[in-house]
Amino acid sequence: MAQIEKTNARYGAVIVAVAPAVMGAALIYHPGIRMLLDEEAVAVAITSDTTRWAVAHVLVGVGSGLLLIAFLAIRRFLLDAGEDRFSAWGLPFVAMGSVLFAILPGMEFAPLAAAETGGDVPGAQATLREWFIPTLGTGSVLFAIGIYLFARGIVSSGVLRRGWTGLVVGGLALVAVARFIPLGVVQFYVQAVAGIVALWPIAYMMWRQSEASPRRVAQPLHTGT
Repeated sequence: MAQIEKTNARYGAVIVAVAPAVMGAALIYHPGIRMLLDEEAVAVAITSDTTRWAVAHVLVGVGSGLLLIAFLAIRRFLLDAGEDRFSAWGLPFVAMGSVLFAILPGMEFAPLAAAETGGDVPGAQATLREWFIPTLGTGSVLFAIGIYLFARGIVSSGVLRRGWTGLVVGGLALVAVARFIPLGVVQFYVQAVAGIVALWPIAYMMWRQSEASPRRVAQPLHTGT
């Protein structure tokens, strides 16, 4: 049983390390756009390399799914450390925020289809705006709430060293804030780096604890007599 728990803990550490790397690679690979709400700039990015546009958006969707799995692993890590308050509330918000964020790359295949068929690419992108912006905004708000709650859980559980705690919380805050800002450099590069800064220290600690001993199981708050 101890070996099974050790193996599961290692899998959790790996996914927490891999998820931000995949998302970061997808965001950095995304064609550069100065302002995400500029339909003409988006059209230029799509038509200049349709394959890159498609691959980048598929990878963003995959990365969003991996991040959701990573937060499931972090939730288990915090639960084993005795934290069963903030992360429990935060997980549904992170999950819904991740799902809504994964919908956005699917929307971006509409202007890609227009580019492939000789249609109006800026017009297709402009048509998406009334759905794209509310989806992005709602998902960002939900994700930010979940990130805040996970950050509270990380701080209260004491699972990380003091210096690492500040680094992780700061990285999580940057990831959450970056999703609200429609500047390409923030959405793509800041979010990519912040995700790695936030999650890699957690992955490292999860791996170290799996190597040191079987994971600690949280004790019940009250015992009967």
